[in-house]
Amino acid sequence: MSLITDLRDAGREPPVPLVLPLAEGEARVLRWLRILPGKRLVAQVEVAGLVRLLKLFIAAGAERHCAREASGLRALQTQGIATPELIGEGEIEGGGRYLLSAYLTGAETLQQRWESLPARQPGDADALNLLGQALSLIGTMHHRGLVQTDLHLGNFLYHEAQLYVIDGDAVEALSPGTPLTPAQAEGNLAIFFAQLDPEWDELCELLLIGYLQHNPLALNPDRLAAQIKRVRQRRLDDFLGKTLRDCTQFSVKHSWTRFAAVVRTEYQRLASLLAAPDDALAGQTLLKDGGSSTVGCAVADGKSVVIKRYNIKGFGHWLTRFWRPSRAWHSWLAAHRLQFLGIPTPAPLAMIEQRFGPLRRRAWLLTEYCPGVDLLHHLGKDGLQLPDEHTAKALLHLFAQLAQARISHGDFKATNLLWHQGRVVLIDLDAMQAHRSESGWRRCWQKDRQRFIRNWPASSPLAVWLEERMPEA
Repeated sequence: MSLITDLRDAGREPPVPLVLPLAEGEARVLRWLRILPGKRLVAQVEVAGLVRLLKLFIAAGAERHCAREASGLRALQTQGIATPELIGEGEIEGGGRYLLSAYLTGAETLQQRWESLPARQPGDADALNLLGQALSLIGTMHHRGLVQTDLHLGNFLYHEAQLYVIDGDAVEALSPGTPLTPAQAEGNLAIFFAQLDPEWDELCELLLIGYLQHNPLALNPDRLAAQIKRVRQRRLDDFLGKTLRDCTQFSVKHSWTRFAAVVRTEYQRLASLLAAPDDALAGQTLLKDGGSSTVGCAVADGKSVVIKRYNIKGFGHWLTRFWRPSRAWHSWLAAHRLQFLGIPTPAPLAMIEQRFGPLRRRAWLLTEYCPGVDLLHHLGKDGLQLPDEHTAKALLHLFAQLAQARISHGDFKATNLLWHQGRVVLIDLDAMQAHRSESGWRRCWQKDRQRFIRNWPASSPLAVWLEERMPEA
């Protein structure tokens, strides 16, 4: 078999060390940086004593994908946009193609710099500065007729005070040397802004100041806002689909008797819990032991994990559940939806369904443990005290986020909201709904609103305060 066939068959674990024959000399793989199984590999390599970046295209159509990547990089270079130097390209026996480029030692993506910020809240000075750097470079690209169709912070590389654009495969020269039209620019900017939490949307005009200095265009703010909303919804739908299939972010295993989805970076840490979740619950002090669900804590690699088992109470109950996605499945998707939208909830780690072919039985959901105190205790059961400034701000912010996203919780009692590290965290998402129908959301949000206020005595100061401030349906 050829080397390329071996790399295709290696899946997510290509061998290292490995030596690849290139026209520029033998390339010794130092480490794999990105792996798309059977499709594309990115590695840090050593060639003739120098460290380089190697992109290997190993799928069918490798020549076409390689040519598109090289074309995008050359378009950047031609228009004077900084991108790592393309050093070589060629063919590897067995149907593979490669690109060899400069390796920028010590470089960070803007995504890495973003994640290292102490705060990423709208209006934070450091966050604004970082986004402004990206938008200034996007403005330069647009002014010179280029777009990056996969526009996210991970495709900008910061090295020695210089910002580079990477991923030539997604670079298109729509009008080389000539500024884009406003509609073209808005469509591309929407891709960038849709990556941010919705609460950043109000700051779009402020963020665009740096962009407009490099590409003075008459943008239409209403049209841009509508584009952002559409792109964000499309990204959300795509992301939720990924949570249920094997991909870079998620490990999904499906057999006749079991369906399991796990955040890939958590797979090794959770391996023993995934193999036998009930064993982990046995002997533990349970957080809840009801008929419909059992909830307990376990420790994995020194960190607490919440395990929630959704029980089948009997044959009659099973008849109502076996033909539809389990509550664990529903909660898994609901938690990922909230995280995508920047709404606080314990991180979903894994979901398991016990099956008999297409028929569903018991199910489990594993999430990170949140040690916060529930709002019934944090605010007081008697409703005589109003929330302090920080709690009030966080609580009203959560309500606004849910209203903006048209999400209803379905069981909005105070014990399902936790106060933790200055934020209100949503738990118990079994009945959560994301509404496409405005009338459906208004009806369900009104129930949520009434249920939350009913946690405290009618006419108590807290109940009155909430009645005045919670968003109306």
